[in-house]
Amino acid sequence: MKGSNKSAPALAESVEGRPPIKENIMEQRTFPTPSGDSDVITKLQGVRRTAKEKKQERFTALLHHVTVDLLRESFHRLKKQAAPGVDGVTWEEYEQGLEDRLIDLHGRVHRGAYRAQPSRRIYIPKADGRKRPLGIAALEDKIVQQAIVTVLNEIYEADFLGFSYGFRPGRSPHRALDALSVGIVRRRVNWILDADIRGFFDTLSHEWLLTLVQHRIADPRILRLIRKWLRAGVSEDGEWSETKIGTPQGAVISPLLANVYLHYAFDLWVEAWREKIATGDLIVVRYADDLVVGFQHKADAERFLNEFKERLAKFGLELHGEKTRLIEFGRFAEANRSNRGEGKPESFTFLGFTHACGKRKKTGTFTVIRQTAKKRMRQTLARLKQDLQARMHDTPATAGAWLKRVLLGYYGYFAVPGNTSVLGVFRYRLQRHWLHVLRRRSQRGFSWRSFDNLSDRWLPHPKTLHPYPEQRFNALYPR
Repeated sequence: MKGSNKSAPALAESVEGRPPIKENIMEQRTFPTPSGDSDVITKLQGVRRTAKEKKQERFTALLHHVTVDLLRESFHRLKKQAAPGVDGVTWEEYEQGLEDRLIDLHGRVHRGAYRAQPSRRIYIPKADGRKRPLGIAALEDKIVQQAIVTVLNEIYEADFLGFSYGFRPGRSPHRALDALSVGIVRRRVNWILDADIRGFFDTLSHEWLLTLVQHRIADPRILRLIRKWLRAGVSEDGEWSETKIGTPQGAVISPLLANVYLHYAFDLWVEAWREKIATGDLIVVRYADDLVVGFQHKADAERFLNEFKERLAKFGLELHGEKTRLIEFGRFAEANRSNRGEGKPESFTFLGFTHACGKRKKTGTFTVIRQTAKKRMRQTLARLKQDLQARMHDTPATAGAWLKRVLLGYYGYFAVPGNTSVLGVFRYRLQRHWLHVLRRRSQRGFSWRSFDNLSDRWLPHPKTLHPYPEQRFNALYPR
């Protein structure tokens, strides 16, 4: 039996479909500029109302919303400590004479004299030993991109579906994790498709992207800016190279463009697939290019996977063969596999957490166990080990204060119910790395007893910081 998308609207909209409009309006907002000018806010609210009321409307005049006030607000939203791009200009340097700079930038943008600069390419290590390319834009490019994102968000936040969580205002990774857990527990989910799009940001088609953007955006000046950013190229070791496909990971505009691309290539398609083809329940959670689909029937899952590959190929994309898996998962998975003489259900990883089938201790009912993915933990510990070695000559108090901030940040993300024991392992291994560094810097050695006092002072013990998924989900989407 196919799950209804009209009954129980809060659950259906939140887990699988469009979130309540009221929540979107409350969460997506333009913050007041330092000047206190509310004209920008009022006009952007008008754009949002039009986008919501007229779903086929193409916006032909948007650039006038990019004012000096909006550019100023965009500048203050940027990270102050971010690495500079090819221009070498830092946030602090640009702040000197900010008003004159912004007035000049505003003039260049509106008369067409603004020129996008290439992104400075760097590489960061991945857990599997490979390196992920990142593009660092010049500071003025970041400012203009942030301003355009603020304007376009007013349109696309009225269009994007509820199961899309990546890099959207007020839609954090933990909301995506909650929706996935609640969907698996409350819906008739027996199979999980853990899908990974191969090199999405590096391979998306410029031609398709611009075509999809033009479904809503018809202002030639906005489209010209997007083309400039896509074609600005990259600079690596002083050598410029052209970019014919992809959008730089790290660019301010890239997450929005990625969401627009997948909104048309995946979200609308899977919504129609569920309505017209699925024979049972189907849930979807997507965070940027990382997505999970749950099915009631294996036949639906297998058909969906084959047709999904064809759908992606149409848009120049493909699934990663090694990272995409269809597994048996859900409340009946353990019993079914046991009856067939098979092992326990497989787990899958989403947003840094390994998800496994489990039971509640008190009631024995099915639940989804979420623990820090081992690969993510190893990667984080390896990086912190290097950082500790670089800080070898810091005083214990200085290093301890830094480690405390690191641990609190780590707990802030991973301290979900049922994960404290894994966080305790993380803390212990971090202790060992710190002790090793302290013993290397001290000629007299460092005993465990004295180190215990030091670590108890600076390294907080883990405790659960997030509510159970159902609690937060019910609070956000009351029936």
